[in-house]
Amino acid sequence: MTPGPVTPDPVPAQDDTAPAPAAPDRAGPTMLEQMGGVPGIVASTIPVVVFVVANILFELRPAVIAAVGSAVAIAGWRIARKQPLQPAVSGLFGVGIAAFLAYRSGEARAFYLPGLIYSAVCGLAFLVSALVRWPLAGVIWHGINGDGQVWRRDQRLLRAYTWATLLWALVFAARVAVQGLLYRYEEETWLGVARLAMGYPLVGVALLGTIWAVRRAGRPTPAA
Repeated sequence: MTPGPVTPDPVPAQDDTAPAPAAPDRAGPTMLEQMGGVPGIVASTIPVVVFVVANILFELRPAVIAAVGSAVAIAGWRIARKQPLQPAVSGLFGVGIAAFLAYRSGEARAFYLPGLIYSAVCGLAFLVSALVRWPLAGVIWHGINGDGQVWRRDQRLLRAYTWATLLWALVFAARVAVQGLLYRYEEETWLGVARLAMGYPLVGVALLGTIWAVRRAGRPTPAA
């Protein structure tokens, strides 16, 4: 008996409706989440505001106690809400150092010395990062969003973030120039006012400049 033709097995049809593989999860929290989000960043300035107001209304010692007390309260509030502990500890540590310097020296202006040094270091870091083509404005922005550092391959974005980084360096340099002059002449009250006035307002200007530069760099180039 002659065997019949062999029929090949049917190839299973591909299911176009099958769900695509899920994107890999991020390795960990973003930089912004590690800092406690926007509320955490805003809360970090509360002890400074408390010190400025208390130093104007009362003497140095009550102002130091009030600033440290507000920092402890913020840390306790973070812990009670089970928020990241690192911002609470670092904020309390920073206020503690500033309060210790002010108390030991007997001068309210010493409370602002750590912030003045911080601005000088940041200004130098931003300037150097722009010169070595690792602009911190881009590094920090994409670090906050958890996007990685692939953006450096785009020359337009690299150039835009370089200009934005130089703007941030200018902001920190302005803080050092103005507040350093007030610190030198022992204008404690005006130094506190300048610390607040040159905080979020200048940060907002630098952020707007960064966003404008990046959006401008992201526009498509017109065809020749």
